[in-house]
Amino acid sequence: MIATGLSVLALLAWGYLLFARGGFWLACDTDRHDQPPAPRVWPSVTAVVPARDEVDVIATSITSLLSQDYPGPFRVILVDDDSSDETAAAALAAAEQAGAQGRLEVLHGARLAPGWTGKLWAVSQGVAHAEADAPKYLLLTDADIAHTPDNLASLVARAEGNGLALTSLMARLHCATWPERMLIPAFVFFFQMLYPFRWVNDPARRTAAAAGGCMLANREALAAAGGVAAIRDALIDDCALGAVMKRQGPIWLGLTTRARSLRPYRTVGAIGRMISRSAFAQLEYSALALAGTLAALLVIFVAPPALTLFADGLARGAGWLAWIAMIIAFQPMLGFYDRSPYWGVALPALGAIYAAFTLQSAIDVWRGAGGMWKGRAQAQARPA
Repeated sequence: MIATGLSVLALLAWGYLLFARGGFWLACDTDRHDQPPAPRVWPSVTAVVPARDEVDVIATSITSLLSQDYPGPFRVILVDDDSSDETAAAALAAAEQAGAQGRLEVLHGARLAPGWTGKLWAVSQGVAHAEADAPKYLLLTDADIAHTPDNLASLVARAEGNGLALTSLMARLHCATWPERMLIPAFVFFFQMLYPFRWVNDPARRTAAAAGGCMLANREALAAAGGVAAIRDALIDDCALGAVMKRQGPIWLGLTTRARSLRPYRTVGAIGRMISRSAFAQLEYSALALAGTLAALLVIFVAPPALTLFADGLARGAGWLAWIAMIIAFQPMLGFYDRSPYWGVALPALGAIYAAFTLQSAIDVWRGAGGMWKGRAQAQARPA
């Protein structure tokens, strides 16, 4: 009786996810669709790049920004967030090699202020410094992101054509090592499950999110939202920014191949640390929400194959149908990352792995090491 109930519950859950969750699994919200025409006048843009110990990737990232084929005024502010390596020097050398020294300014960040996360403190300083030029848009991008030459023009055209307060792209994550090939498509799949892009992009819905690697913010809308200070202690800063910016006007989030992450994850543990840095924050540091999330993950992802293999009758049949549903749902994301469709069979195991990462996130917070990033435990003062 319990097995039958679990199987039916899992099947109903997958019915909802497939047909009533904004079509998140179709992975069809991309910047290749519905591209607006070029604006008559290209507005000014300033990129703000926070960087802390990014010497391995900063030259590639800065070069890609300075190589943008953008017809309007554009410059880059790199905020060196107390780096212990040669991040700033590498960025300046890249600008010199590209012959674009005049469009890059390196700002050495002040000591981290109380109540701020490190990245947002750096971003806030860059945004404040950009105010002198009063650009229409701020490109908030990470130091480990590379952009194709047409990316900025595409972002601005979409923002101008649709009157967007925030235009954001989920950068294509590094997917070359075997842990990445196994776990990265599932990461993006789960993100879209939490924040269906179609709902994010619908002004009539409250769902809001963004992807921090590449965000084009209307400067005046950001100021009206309270500036970066409005989210100064947010660990999941991109989604927090999406929420405050959607109150100022429509936002848009999509998948892209125009922005790609340069940061490799060579081990399962490295990916686990990336997830666990913020997973418990997503649950608002609630033990009750954690328990509910883990139970839901087990029912939705683990129960179907277990019942298919070990139950019989209705429980086996419903479990099999739920497993088929999740295999189907995973196919578009596997295609986006050029992975074999057979990885769909492994989604239950991937769901269990991500459940473990989520539990580890809570444990890290409870022991005072939550949100650890480059020597900063940014969630350690949060309630358990």
